[in-house]
Amino acid sequence: MAPASAGVAVLIISLLAVAGPPLGLSPWIITLGAALALGSLTLDAARFGGRGGHLLAESLPGGQERLRRIAIHEAGHALAAAADGLVVRQVLVGSLACLRAGLGSSGSTEFEPPASAKLPLEELRRWSRVLQAGIVAEQMLYGELAVGGADDRALLGRLWGLSGHDVDTAQREQRRARREVEQWLRGQRQELESQAARLVEQAPRLGHPSRAEPLPAA
Repeated sequence: MAPASAGVAVLIISLLAVAGPPLGLSPWIITLGAALALGSLTLDAARFGGRGGHLLAESLPGGQERLRRIAIHEAGHALAAAADGLVVRQVLVGSLACLRAGLGSSGSTEFEPPASAKLPLEELRRWSRVLQAGIVAEQMLYGELAVGGADDRALLGRLWGLSGHDVDTAQREQRRARREVEQWLRGQRQELESQAARLVEQAPRLGHPSRAEPLPAA
């Protein structure tokens, strides 16, 4: 069960327990409501990895700010890929868009896979910039640790692991790539925010008709 969802459930149940009797709500109704709420959260966590809570959160009035952070991350990938000549197949923002695509995440940038598992050094540098661009973009705008990026780090680690280069070289090159993409993105901040805004506008949400399907990034 996601901590945020569980916290909200506990808060609602506590409020009902305090305010319910004065409002004339039967204790049985409060108990049944609490059981259904906790049961739904447990089912969501077990069967859907907590995505149900994410879908609900993104559909609420404050959901666009959550989507914007995801969009900033994915726009960072897309802009860096375009600059480095890597092909992006599609960009998805939001749990509903990812669910429709069969993905268990809240955002995704799908790249054309490399032609070979073992890449030359210059290709590894390009992938190092592009895969770290989402994390860098998120931290650049929000000034704190990135929420997303675990999959990016894992993929980058696999690419370097297959390359045959030693750990010191891999770490040094990744740090260099991060500095490069950070400096470049700072000069692209306006375009980064504009592209993120377009992605949020296109992102489908529960109860909100989608204005346009997410388009592949150039």
